[in-house]
Amino acid sequence: MTAVWLLPALPLAGAALLLLTGRRADRWGHLVGVAAAAASFVVAAALFVAMLGRPTADRAVHERLFTWIPVGELRVDFGLQLDQLSMCFALLVTGVGTLIHVYSVGYMKADPGRRRFFAYLNLFLAAMLMLVLADNFLGLYLGWEGVGLASYLLIGFWQDRPSAATAAKKAFVVNRVGDVGLAVALMIMFATFGSVSFADVFGSAGAASDGIVTALGLLLLLAACGKSAQVPLQSWLGDAMEGPTPVSALIHAATMVTAGVYLIARANPIFDLAPTAQLAVVVVGTVTLLFGAIIGCAKDDIKKALAASTMSQIGYMMLAVGLGPAGYAFAIMHLLTHGFFKAGLFLGAGSVMHAMNDETDMRRFGGLRAVMPVTFVTFGVGYLAILGIPPFAGFFSKDKIIEAAFAEGGAKGLILGGAALLGAGITAFYMTRVVLMTFFGERRWRPDAHPHESPAVMTWPMILVAVGSVASGGVLAFGGSLEHWLEPVVGAHHGELGVPVWTLTVGTLVVVLAGVALAYRQYGTAPIPETAPTAVSALTTAARADLYGDAFNERAIEAPGRAGVQVLTAADRRGVDGLVEGIGTAVAAVSRALRGLQNGFVRSYALYMLTGSALVLAFALVGRTW
Repeated sequence: MTAVWLLPALPLAGAALLLLTGRRADRWGHLVGVAAAAASFVVAAALFVAMLGRPTADRAVHERLFTWIPVGELRVDFGLQLDQLSMCFALLVTGVGTLIHVYSVGYMKADPGRRRFFAYLNLFLAAMLMLVLADNFLGLYLGWEGVGLASYLLIGFWQDRPSAATAAKKAFVVNRVGDVGLAVALMIMFATFGSVSFADVFGSAGAASDGIVTALGLLLLLAACGKSAQVPLQSWLGDAMEGPTPVSALIHAATMVTAGVYLIARANPIFDLAPTAQLAVVVVGTVTLLFGAIIGCAKDDIKKALAASTMSQIGYMMLAVGLGPAGYAFAIMHLLTHGFFKAGLFLGAGSVMHAMNDETDMRRFGGLRAVMPVTFVTFGVGYLAILGIPPFAGFFSKDKIIEAAFAEGGAKGLILGGAALLGAGITAFYMTRVVLMTFFGERRWRPDAHPHESPAVMTWPMILVAVGSVASGGVLAFGGSLEHWLEPVVGAHHGELGVPVWTLTVGTLVVVLAGVALAYRQYGTAPIPETAPTAVSALTTAARADLYGDAFNERAIEAPGRAGVQVLTAADRRGVDGLVEGIGTAVAAVSRALRGLQNGFVRSYALYMLTGSALVLAFALVGRTW
């Protein structure tokens, strides 16, 4: 168990090696990248086995590596913490991350920057592992910013494309808005508790005022909204699809967007003491799960449709963590199952793009199931899993969140449960739309398209994540295994549903099948035009514009921020700069006047001396008289 430090160190070493060796590693750099990720997964698996062999009370491991910041009253050790929660993330990040690395060997085969791409992938894994393994909020912040940096590098990997460069900057800037919340929370923690370690902050949170814990909860939520693309900081996620498809799979399945859910689950002692902050988390998650689902219905770009899906599914997780001990374990369960089926969906989308000359418009697809059978089957497994069809993984995790929402009881339970149920129906609609437009119907291919199945180095990772999309839900839910596993970290509490569970299960399946039927009626029984219709409803227009998320941010955040900067700039120029420049101007004026006295004429100097002597004599006589 003392090998915890190897988890982030191995991919970090891989990234350093690939970046420092430069082009000399172009021929074998991808192998180093895969090996570093796989070695980290092996370490994670070994640590998991070792953890299983320890008593429940002794499973958490703390490893202090060195003193990081010894400044005045602030002392922060660089330490790692491996407990039941961080172990779930370590296995997901390294396991799914390794499969995405392997897939990338084939996907990026012809790219001249492949070695650099694998270096950035390794850096992404290292930063995410640092985030989930840190034993204090400052170490978490280090990984948090590292994930932001890696996402910027990977989203803008094809930086010669203006759209990719713009998307990378947008993701970076929007995330900085959320990061302000985490930075300010760190300051409040130190000012209130004198420490930023998990043990000290959580141990002292009960003695803090309601205002302090509420402020901490809301600031942490702001940070989570940025990383997990939740309303109102969701606008970057769709544009981030400009990066290579393996990047999309890594961001959505195993790394960046899951960080916000981890942050709230890790800080559960704070949120349990702050009901207002918990309610805010629930509201954000509920709004976002519907927000993303509606957007997904109007996207013709296969990757952007899946991105909207991620936004919605993370909304389910945020809703669950906002329910407190009744939902923490179910949020993590859905996060883990989502890691498999969303990775499968994105890798399948990448396989389609690989075969269709990087085409992403689903209106140019159709009939691909016959020429890409492996991609079709593995993508179909992910489709069934995200819909929550038994016995696929999503059935065991998403349905639990819907149950927990209804179990809140009263009007709150009806609103939250109804929204979650409606989201499941909309999910079924837009995902069925994706499958029908891509794999069924007539062939709408461009003349230069010659689709074919992807090579084995790409299809085998797709097959393995498809297996996870089938098996992970049952394994995690069997006998409440994940709930018992996480209970020492996040606690457990079960609300009363009020009706037999099977009735809600049947009702959910009916809603899901209704969504499938509606999508089939619209996209499976009629030809799909090659261009999107222009005469559409106001809701469709809004969904195509991402429900005006960018417009809202420009008016609510960017415009006031720009106006504030202009006010501060004017105050600086006219106030601070004006004072400094005024002093300089006055000194210059005096200097010019005095310079006129130094004219170089002896007679002038004699006159000055005579005048000065007369003045001195006059003052002496006057002083003597007084």
